[in-house]
Amino acid sequence: MTTAEQGRSGVQLGMPPLPAPDYPADVRERLEADAKEIIARYPGSRSALLPMLHLVQSEEGHVTRTGMQFCAEMLDLTAAEVTAVATFYTMYRRKPSGDYQVGVCTNTLCAVMGGDAIFDDLKEHLGVGNQETTEDGKVTLEHIECNAACDYAPVVMVNWEFFDNQTPESARRLVDDLRAGNDVHPTRGAKLCTFKETARILAGFPDERPGAVAESGGAGPASLIGLRMAKGEEPVARVVGQRAAHPENPPPDALADQPPAGHPSSHDAPQETSASDPAHPSTASADEPPAAEPTEEEGA
Repeated sequence: MTTAEQGRSGVQLGMPPLPAPDYPADVRERLEADAKEIIARYPGSRSALLPMLHLVQSEEGHVTRTGMQFCAEMLDLTAAEVTAVATFYTMYRRKPSGDYQVGVCTNTLCAVMGGDAIFDDLKEHLGVGNQETTEDGKVTLEHIECNAACDYAPVVMVNWEFFDNQTPESARRLVDDLRAGNDVHPTRGAKLCTFKETARILAGFPDERPGAVAESGGAGPASLIGLRMAKGEEPVARVVGQRAAHPENPPPDALADQPPAGHPSSHDAPQETSASDPAHPSTASADEPPAAEPTEEEGA
């Protein structure tokens, strides 16, 4: 097979890649100290792999072969075992990316609420495609799966922080502020930090920025309304029966709470059937011949 044929077929022949280069001595010494702190948190060192991958990602902005080899050596794993984990989770980047990972949720609810429009608008505004980075190295754009913030759809995430109830206009302002170096605060949480800084926090090290912990906050009001209703802190919504009959111009409390007769819904009490009402046994359809009586041989 010629080189050209290899390229067209996608097959790469020749020498395997050389072993990953090691970190510079000072970098390795620093990372080893951090790694030992991470490993000490777990009864089995293998359990430290996920935060260890965040640690090496905080060094170079993505998980390199050098980083994976470092994790393997520190945890007594094979490079294949580390690579299998690093390539499984989308939180680990496998190539250089921007200071700010801007993810637009395009899963079902966010998509129908405007997520698809936001993503298309940002691609045009930034001049990049999915998982591509702007020329200034500031923003990497990607579409992402559900981030469990459907009550604030459509949602944009930057370095895993939420920006709720977005529109194409607000999303454009957001990425423009990021590229301009302006301070940007998510809807819930502390002021944004870079992706490398975020990775170190995810590795389990404290956020040392002044006031960042106090700013972190918690769940938003829309996420807590069910809990507040359960505690009696919010008015309980009145549930109206399925297929309720609504007379013209009814008074506010006159909505029927039961469906009209003859129109049961799946939420109503079970209806009587031939099994529960012996007075009305089921009969064969008019199009079906009556069942034949068994013969003596069949009965035997």
